Amino acid sequence: MGDVLAGIHATWEFESDALVIRFERGNRNTPKLFGALRERRVPHEALASVTLTPGKRGTVVLHAVPRPGADPLMEAAAGQLKETCDPYRLVLPADRETLAEYYRDELRALLPPDATAGADGSAEGDDVAVMPTDGFLVAAPTGPLSFKTYDGRASFDGTSEIAFRWSWTGASSEKWKAGDQTFSVRELSGVEWRSPEILDGYLRLVPRDGTPRPAQPDRDPASVVFGLGLGPVHESLPFAAAVLAAIRGKDRAPVAVPAGAPDAARRDPGAVADRIRHLGDLHRAGLVTDEEFSAKKAELLAEL
Repeated sequence: MGDVLAGIHATWEFESDALVIRFERGNRNTPKLFGALRERRVPHEALASVTLTPGKRGTVVLHAVPRPGADPLMEAAAGQLKETCDPYRLVLPADRETLAEYYRDELRALLPPDATAGADGSAEGDDVAVMPTDGFLVAAPTGPLSFKTYDGRASFDGTSEIAFRWSWTGASSEKWKAGDQTFSVRELSGVEWRSPEILDGYLRLVPRDGTPRPAQPDRDPASVVFGLGLGPVHESLPFAAAVLAAIRGKDRAPVAVPAGAPDAARRDPGAVADRIRHLGDLHRAGLVTDEEFSAKKAELLAEL
């Protein structure tokens, strides 16, 4: 189609095979998540329906509804986003309702039949189930990502490795004893994100081997917990989506390692040295015993 429809905080461009959503930046009233996302290209097959409903204060809302499993961002959010932060909603002045109806109908006509919720393209009030996608069709945020949390800092290299570095003031004794953590995407089966706007928010990595985990995220070395003003949605949700997309996209077949090849820990002696320093801090603070300190230090030195 090639047409452009400008709304409040976002613009939709209608391409022949996709809906391109570009978000407004630099406006303090624009949700920070939109500014972080910048732009999203949504193939038509990633959509289940398109709806038009009355909005607030003299507006109408054009809503492109993604199919289950199509977008890693929405999968990670798991229904926790506020309505105003939904990147698939385009808010328009009410006097543009006729134009919005036109684009709604045009976009509906381009959706593949097996993706739509019902004959009229509406997901509301229909008993017809929406078919989930076989894999993600919308790209996740790319590049190295990091954000500060209450108990440390989370970082992701964008492809294969997630790291948690604990804060001296916020991390629990269980996390300090375990030391800073590095996870390979291949070791994980999923990500749990609980919005920082909800009490006790956190980001938690799910190990593939089903290892038992502490019930409380603040005691789980595979999780970081959010605090007031830390791990905000616009930083932690794109992070969770990028990790989730990497997990789903990785070839999980075992990778042959040549005999004598160093493992990941041996390739990074600096990381081991940092963990030993953290362990020493913990020991001096009286949070680990002499026996625990000696045993853990020997274990870490063995990785060099």
